[in-house]
Amino acid sequence: MEITGHTVELLEDPFGLLKGERYEFFLNLLVDEEDELYTENGIMLKVILSVDKEEAKILQYYFIERSTEKVLDFALEEEEEDFVTNYCKNNLATAHTEE
Repeated sequence: MEITGHTVELLEDPFGLLKGERYEFFLNLLVDEEDELYTENGIMLKVILSVDKEEAKILQYYFIERSTEKVLDFALEEEEEDFVTNYCKNNLATAHTEE
């Protein structure tokens, strides 16, 4: 699995109920044809990331078939989850520049 690009948006908390900030990432993925995640329609990963001070963690994620927007029932392995968390954390700056 390779991340080929992303979009990110800072999620608003109008009432200030949540600790830290929340970000919604859509990660474009390139998956090998031999991988069980592979689909001809393409695949992306929707990630809700929580950031509080320097700590970032994934709160929720979904694999989505790109052209049909169908949610796929797959889970990230631990090392993949760490990779995705680090990728998102390293790309937070783009959320602030898009405002």
